[in-house]
Amino acid sequence: MTDINGAVPAIAQALQKRGYETLTPVQQAMLDPALATSDALVSAQTGSGKTVAFGIAMAPTLLEDADRFRRAGAPLALVIAPTRELAMQVKRELDWLYAEAGAEITSCVGGMDIRSERRALERGAHIVVGTPGRICDHIRRNALDMSEVRVAVLDEADEMLDLGFREDLEFILESAPDDRRTLMFSATVPAAIAKLAKSYQRDAVRISTQAEQKQHIDIDYRALLVTPHDRENAIVNVLRYYEAPNAIVFCSTRAAVNHLHARLSNRNFSVVALSGELTQNERTHALQAMRDGRARVCIATDVAARGIDLPGLELVIHADLPTNSETLLHRSGRTGRAGRKGVSALIVPVSQRRKAERLLFGAKIEPTWANPPSADEVTARDEERLFADPIFTDVAKDEDEQALVAKLVERFDAEKLATAFVSLYRGKISAPEEVNVVSLEARKPREGGNDAASRPLTPRGDFGPAVWFSLSVGRKQRAEPRWLIPTICKSGDLSKNEIGAIKMQADETFVEIAEAHADKFMAKLGKDRMMDRGIRVTRLDAAPDFSKFSRGTDDEGFTKREGPRMDKPWKDKPFRDGPKKDGFRKDKPFAKDGPRGDKAFGDKAFGDRPAGDGPRKDWKPKGEKASAERRMDDDVWGEKPKSGFAKKGGDKPYGDKPAGDRPFKKKAFGDKPFAKADGDKPFKKKPAGKGGFDKRK
Repeated sequence: MTDINGAVPAIAQALQKRGYETLTPVQQAMLDPALATSDALVSAQTGSGKTVAFGIAMAPTLLEDADRFRRAGAPLALVIAPTRELAMQVKRELDWLYAEAGAEITSCVGGMDIRSERRALERGAHIVVGTPGRICDHIRRNALDMSEVRVAVLDEADEMLDLGFREDLEFILESAPDDRRTLMFSATVPAAIAKLAKSYQRDAVRISTQAEQKQHIDIDYRALLVTPHDRENAIVNVLRYYEAPNAIVFCSTRAAVNHLHARLSNRNFSVVALSGELTQNERTHALQAMRDGRARVCIATDVAARGIDLPGLELVIHADLPTNSETLLHRSGRTGRAGRKGVSALIVPVSQRRKAERLLFGAKIEPTWANPPSADEVTARDEERLFADPIFTDVAKDEDEQALVAKLVERFDAEKLATAFVSLYRGKISAPEEVNVVSLEARKPREGGNDAASRPLTPRGDFGPAVWFSLSVGRKQRAEPRWLIPTICKSGDLSKNEIGAIKMQADETFVEIAEAHADKFMAKLGKDRMMDRGIRVTRLDAAPDFSKFSRGTDDEGFTKREGPRMDKPWKDKPFRDGPKKDGFRKDKPFAKDGPRGDKAFGDKAFGDRPAGDGPRKDWKPKGEKASAERRMDDDVWGEKPKSGFAKKGGDKPYGDKPAGDRPFKKKAFGDKPFAKADGDKPFKKKPAGKGGFDKRK
């Protein structure tokens, strides 16, 4: 921590009024004179004071040599945050930080009245704080003039990319002047952030504070091992044990937030929910309830709680384990801020212990493994808080109260008064829950060593000396690592740590096994060298030459990537130049004995091979698209066809080749059967309608 003498006078005065005597490392780093006109890519842990840091960094560019801002016009600075709550929080911080400089600060966030924001922009603003989507809307509507922007700040840049705001950010930065300063602040700097910085920053200074290297030293991490059905009881007991002024419980989904909110409300907790399905007004009221003390517990999703800074937030509970180590750090960073102490409790079902260990290992955190507080431990803490309650020491003497006290003492003895007091005290709080005790001992690997859930989490590194084996199964046989690896482990008495690379080809798979276990592997297979599923194993003298294996098409015409299914060889690549089965094409199958019922199938033309010994006399063409030239009279079909068609073959109505210059188009009547004839006549006597024969109902 360092003093504030290096800040712009107006900013230094605001910091002194706020009670700042020293600055955090990231804030002090922004006072470097070399950064006064430079772009910066800053990474610092959550809760290290990044908002004040970029407020300090912007001041020299915005104020230049002046003590106060001139009359507001087009914005001079633009601050972009990923969520509405974080944007509003940044605005509140900048309000007091730039109060002495007379800055006009306007917010532009989704969920608020866009007309009010547009009027505020028309009146003029020095600094605009907003979310990417709403800022883009104002730019496209010509409500936000970007021509005077001198500084653009991206707060929580990594989170904005994770939320899919890359295109919006690129549009905003391209709309700003090229000579602007661009400051990017992020808890981490993944490759996507580095690429964005390279595209839109000029010779940016990379700043990584010491606080980033030592994650959250003011947070006590506790991993609480529970049985799956005790998860909610554990959350209740943790809340009751610590009785923090403000606590936040993280869930992975909106449905989980709603469920836990209902359960805690039923247990007499003052609780609010915070998720993406709520309107901006509802979210604002929920946060305000936490700030003014009307609510003590907030149930939230990761996105909704990003960047939230609640006063007195001393407890963070991970009801659902986060998806990665970065999310774990961001969640936990809601507490232990600005030198305050906090507790981060992970509720870990026994079935997810290995996942929790991986997350903690990735975040470089060594937690305290324990069971959740028991009901007796919670009751003991309640007694400690009761005896330490200032109500016993800071009793104000009031004449009216003294008269009532005298009446109570006269009417009831001490035991009854104490009983009534304890009953009232406990009636305001939720009763603790009974939880089962879970062994904290990590499971030991069983003999044979293939218990992956119990091995230490250490980087694998180089696999070391190994022997290659060939297995007589590949993609064509639908080989997959998910069943192949367990089969190898079971057949050869190996663990996953002793299996190296697996190279899968069309008809065989090459497996790398640690040299020290190669002989044992072959001995376990026996003389026939066979594994389960009839897989034959061959030991290779040297590593296979993979250059001769391509990803293209093999000799049988199947792709190396997918291959055919064993039970359905034509499914992925049907034969299109010949019959598949029973003489019929796959895409247009026929019934075995000809047309089914009274329907013709596929592309067989009517008349080529009708069912039975000859043509049916009750078939009748239909359809509005039949031309007038094909119209027939009332005589029996075949005896008197219309002119223009050749008569051939006795009772066959049409020959193979029609007469005239207009060939007869063979057409399957397919799925429209013909009406039955009355008596010996194949067609009912009805006048032809428009375009041919009338439709038969």
